[in-house]
Amino acid sequence: MQPIFIGTAIVLMISVFVCLYRAIVGPAPADRVISINVIGTKTVAIIALMSFALNEEFFLDVAMVYALISFIMTIGVAKYLEYNDID
Repeated sequence: MQPIFIGTAIVLMISVFVCLYRAIVGPAPADRVISINVIGTKTVAIIALMSFALNEEFFLDVAMVYALISFIMTIGVAKYLEYNDID
């Protein structure tokens, strides 16, 4: 079962680079925000897969904290793009 988790994590890492390309080239700022949000989501999935593959449960805590930080960052950037102000 461990090789399946690692293989899936590798596929997700490759798709992160595709999203990174969209974040750099994206024609609109909204495209960039969405691609960075997708990168954060895929990172959480990769951390969770590696937690199962390595049988280390504390990585799931790290994944949850990373998900919260990614969500707050996405909300902040979306608010900035909409109102041009963080306050």
